Amino acid sequence: MSTNLLGELSAFGLAIGFSPLHIGLLLLLLLGPKPLQRGGLFVAAWLATAALAITLLLTVGHGLLLSMDKGSDHLTGLDLLAAGALLGLGVKELLNKNKEGAGPPGWTRRLDQFCAMPLPLLLAISAGLQVASPDDLFLFAKSASSLLSAGLGRGQELLATGIFSLVSASLLLLPLLALLLAGPERMLPLLERGKQRLFAKGDLLVGLVSVALAVYLGWQGIEGLRLA
Repeated sequence: MSTNLLGELSAFGLAIGFSPLHIGLLLLLLLGPKPLQRGGLFVAAWLATAALAITLLLTVGHGLLLSMDKGSDHLTGLDLLAAGALLGLGVKELLNKNKEGAGPPGWTRRLDQFCAMPLPLLLAISAGLQVASPDDLFLFAKSASSLLSAGLGRGQELLATGIFSLVSASLLLLPLLALLLAGPERMLPLLERGKQRLFAKGDLLVGLVSVALAVYLGWQGIEGLRLA
């Protein structure tokens, strides 16, 4: 498994994992009752959803015998579509942030309602949101295409899928592990401050990350057109 492949999977996994909505939900769960149990199940559901999404895409890719070599029509088209979707998302988030000014974004007002739901329903909705947005779907597809183009064996594909899932969940695992290791007395004030900063700056950071990934994928698509 090459370093370039691991770097790509890590970049796409982090981009998917940087979801202010899911991180905000986790922080609220950790600040509420039974934090380790509820937060742990939330993170486990994220890991399972990410692994299942990649596994399904790999299964479809192998079943259709798609060519995912650099410069192929499938991969070049996916790169350009993903770049367009991420650029649109990034510009939208940056413009929305400018319109909202210093106030918290609108999505933060819905988080308390989500957290009040029964945990199984919350986990099901969270899993749906994890793969529902077009930009995340493109990133999942791009990650699967990178694995297909690498020509790995099934064992290595499973290992790479596990690594991708762990990286995508890393921003959720950090506060959960910190609470587990350091204890509520030390971590709850830090988690509360982290939540406030996330609500204030989350959309701005998502916009910047999306634009950066759009530039990278656009460059990959243009390189693919040159090779085609």
